Amino acid sequence: MKLKALSILIVSLITFESCAQTQPADNTEERYTFKQGDPNGIGKWYMGRQIAYVMGYQGMSWLDRATREKEEATSQLIENMNLKSGEVIADIGAGSGYHVFRMAPKVSPGKVYAVDIQREMLAAIQMKKNRQSVQNIETVRGTEEAVNLPPNSIDKVLMVDVYHEFSFPYETMLSIKEALKPSGKVYLIEYRAEDRSVPIKEIHKMTEAQSVKEMKAAGFKLQENISNLPWQHCMVFVLDK
Repeated sequence: MKLKALSILIVSLITFESCAQTQPADNTEERYTFKQGDPNGIGKWYMGRQIAYVMGYQGMSWLDRATREKEEATSQLIENMNLKSGEVIADIGAGSGYHVFRMAPKVSPGKVYAVDIQREMLAAIQMKKNRQSVQNIETVRGTEEAVNLPPNSIDKVLMVDVYHEFSFPYETMLSIKEALKPSGKVYLIEYRAEDRSVPIKEIHKMTEAQSVKEMKAAGFKLQENISNLPWQHCMVFVLDK
């Protein structure tokens, strides 16, 4: 009888192990899906939106174009942020540093972190920083999933026309959330997809509704959408406590 009971136990354990191996470890829906779409996208989708290719450092001159102020009212954007002396700001996807060098004097003796995943972009910022002897800018190499900033250190985050290119938007926003102070704000600037007259490819635009949906998933809520920029949303998000 003992032998028979042992045999039953062994068979039961083998059956349980077999079932465990065939069941998926996580039966929740996949966060990202993959399918064809706009050729300017990477074929990866998040919450119904295809992620766009990252603009390479080869397009740096476009970021510094002479017409940018007129087209995007960049001075107005900086004013919208209501920057104060001593604040710590993070420009995520800082690119050539166009906004970084406009914010740095306004928050001095505070700091501006210039975060980018491309070494070439950061090198360009560092060269300009050295040339101008600016002391309160620090370059940070981010990854596709993290901004690599100190926890609970940032007053305001700026993301200009870059969020829609994040390969891992959910994970990146979680890392931003960790770096943000409890009272911190995220300024999400994206070309308005609701406006067909904005002369930008559709995949490089976002609607307010889509932005709110994606930010909510990472624990943020929309405080306001400042509508004084010619082509872009200026959406201000705070922690959804």
